[in-house]
Amino acid sequence: MASPFPGMDPYLEDPEIWSGVHASMLAAISEQLAPMLRPKYVVRFEERVYVTGEDDPGYRAIVPDLRVIELAEPEIHEGSLVVRDAKDRSVVTVIEVLSPTNKIINSFGRESFLKKRREVLASSANWIEIDLLRDGVRSANIPRLETSDYQVYLSRSAFRRQAEVWPIKLADRLPIIAVPLRPSDPDVPLDLQAARDVVIERGSYDLDTNYSLDPVPPLSPQQAQWARQIISSRAE
Repeated sequence: MASPFPGMDPYLEDPEIWSGVHASMLAAISEQLAPMLRPKYVVRFEERVYVTGEDDPGYRAIVPDLRVIELAEPEIHEGSLVVRDAKDRSVVTVIEVLSPTNKIINSFGRESFLKKRREVLASSANWIEIDLLRDGVRSANIPRLETSDYQVYLSRSAFRRQAEVWPIKLADRLPIIAVPLRPSDPDVPLDLQAARDVVIERGSYDLDTNYSLDPVPPLSPQQAQWARQIISSRAE
């Protein structure tokens, strides 16, 4: 069966498969945006690189079997998307899909992520961070915002920073968010639910996911009960 969940599938959060999900999500977002950005803008895949080791709090979250890789200092590549001006190649908008290490306090992956975040927020570019992971600590914590399982955070440049947030609960459809460009151009829409569907279909994650087991990380007791009902109703 296809994913039974109406929004984010929590089984996709498993660290065992997240690297593949992450790459597929970036590809799906890029393919969705590219036609809408033409002819003034292009979207490009870019990487942030850092070195990890056993003193890194996020070391085991990067690749579960990293201990078998015979490297003294493994080099980690984390991808993101950058919308650039087609004429001068200047950065217009940066889109980050968070990985587990980006949400582990004091991890090398989080420090690398936060450094990039600070650089973009200090520039004239827009910043979007898409957090589809329940575990870990968010970097964008907005006061008085309702508690949510997932979140999308947008910081617009437009000469002065303006934040927008999409809080997402497990039972919610993933939202259509705004991707800002230059102030003179309108936003383009990004349908995260459609991107999720592409990820699942192309990766065939629905075919080898055992929905009879609990997801990793686990759901709360209330969420687990809801998930069992959803899975059971779709299997009938």
